[in-house]
Amino acid sequence: MRILTALITAVVITATSYLPGIAATMGEDGLHKQPWFTITFKDMAEDIQAASEEGKRLVVIFEQRGCTYCRQMHEKLFSDPEVTDFIKEHFMVVQYNMFGDEEVIDLDGEELTEKTAARKWGYVFTPTIVFLPEEVPEDGSVSEVAVATMPGLFGKWTFLNMFRWVHEKGYEGEEHFQKYHARIYNELREEGRIDSE
Repeated sequence: MRILTALITAVVITATSYLPGIAATMGEDGLHKQPWFTITFKDMAEDIQAASEEGKRLVVIFEQRGCTYCRQMHEKLFSDPEVTDFIKEHFMVVQYNMFGDEEVIDLDGEELTEKTAARKWGYVFTPTIVFLPEEVPEDGSVSEVAVATMPGLFGKWTFLNMFRWVHEKGYEGEEHFQKYHARIYNELREEGRIDSE
């Protein structure tokens, strides 16, 4: 009986270790949703101000229906507490549909839709993650004032380190993100926390 129980336990552990991350909720627009995403009127100045009042930074994520990389971001990265806990503590995240029709008001006051905003700002990949300044800038559009942009899907440590670099205002210093990421990555390897990205 003990052997049978041990075998069943081993099979269950092995099978569950290969399951993908927890699936995100799917919205009517075909985009994966996280309960901690913030729903706003997509007025960029108001959103930057609202994030600032919470002691956070505004992040905009462009996604699209059927995007395999977006799904992987939700299932693999946003199911990892180390990633999501850091993001939720320091950032207010607003989701945009690359081909959506919801109204967007750019920082320069221009009224757009999500899809025309994506075109105006030059974002063509999904996911694209856009990091905005701490305070509402005096002039410029989103693409002109963004402090960093992450186009596409990356592994956990590149992804998380970009959020850390922005939180630490690395864009104001001399250490380029790639140098920052390499330094943090090597420190994590030396601590035995990672084998590879």
